[in-house]
Amino acid sequence: MSHLVLALGLVLAIEGLVLALAPRRIEDALRLLASLGLDQRRLIGLGALAFGVMLVWLARV
Repeated sequence: MSHLVLALGLVLAIEGLVLALAPRRIEDALRLLASLGLDQRRLIGLGALAFGVMLVWLARV
């Protein structure tokens, strides 16, 4: 359970840092995502999921 809370805290810290340092870039990225089709967004999400799982697996090894 503590690992889950740690992971969530790290995600929130990184997201907060990005929003604090580059809010305009976030708006641009959201506009770009909105312009993509549903299948493209789904593939991006699956790719991010796979990359995240790989990073967690590498960190645990």
